Parts: sequence; structure tokens; C-alpha cells
Amino acid sequence: MGTKLYVGNLSFDSSDQELEAAFAEQGEVVSARIITDKFTGRSRGFGFVEMADDGQAKQAVEKLHGTNLGGREI
Repeated sequence: MGTKLYVGNLSFDSSDQELEAAFAEQGEVVSARIITDKFTGRSRGFGFVEMADDGQAKQAVEKLHGTNLGGREI
């Protein structure tokens, strides 16, 4: 069973693929999804990444917390 991580302060221009690529460097990503507004389809500025392993999830949080993704600090 994987660990689902909340990722906040995402750029409104970020994509699911960009989010997945950033976390894939830390381990196996099961899914990566940016949440969008159901009426406009525009990003709401946050998303979720599911990592396959708890240890990899903790490592990803430690390595990526406060880093820049798409011009914003996540």
C-alpha cells in the first residue's frame, strides 16, 4: 500500500506530468494528480502524489519540501 502526499502552492501552469517527474526522482510514483476547478478546468494550486513505499514518501518530503517547482516553492 502506498502513501498519498498533499502537495501545495503549485503553479497554476504545472501539469500532472511535471509533478510526477519531480517526485519520481525520489522513488516509484503510483499516481500524481493536480486538482482542478470543475467549472473552469483551471488548477486550484494543489495536488496529490501517491508513492509506492512509505520510506520513499518520507524521503520525497524531506528532499522536495521548500523546493521550487514551476516557479513556486512547494
